[in-house]
Amino acid sequence: MLDNLPRGTICIEDIEMGMTRHLRKVVSDEDIEMFAQVSTDHNPVHLDDAYAQDTIFEGRIAHGMLTAGLISAVIGEQLPGHGTVYLGQTLKFLAPVRPGDMVYAAVTVTDIDLAKRRVRMDCLCQVDGKNVLVGEATVLAPSRKFD
Repeated sequence: MLDNLPRGTICIEDIEMGMTRHLRKVVSDEDIEMFAQVSTDHNPVHLDDAYAQDTIFEGRIAHGMLTAGLISAVIGEQLPGHGTVYLGQTLKFLAPVRPGDMVYAAVTVTDIDLAKRRVRMDCLCQVDGKNVLVGEATVLAPSRKFD
């Protein structure tokens, strides 16, 4: 058995269908600015109030991938947690996230392949109960057993 798994990690042997985890985060101006720096995506719809006012969004919005990153945080920190390897992710952006919005990000287990240690999860992000992002992730979950 592996005794060095971080606390909170859920091993493939313990994952169950329908298991869910979530987080909530307010997306701040600083988050958007830091994401622009790290990603090098300086699209003015994210950073320039005057420019963004004249777009279909009528104001600044967060980067879609910043919002998607909250899904990654749930997967990497909670379900399955540390040691998880992303294998794939689909995303559909349904509505913008604005500075100051509280985002609810959640994942729910929809399929488990114990032999391959693969877990498929539905993913969503909501603002005020409205879906702003939906998708599906496939991950390689940690195991208590050696391969």
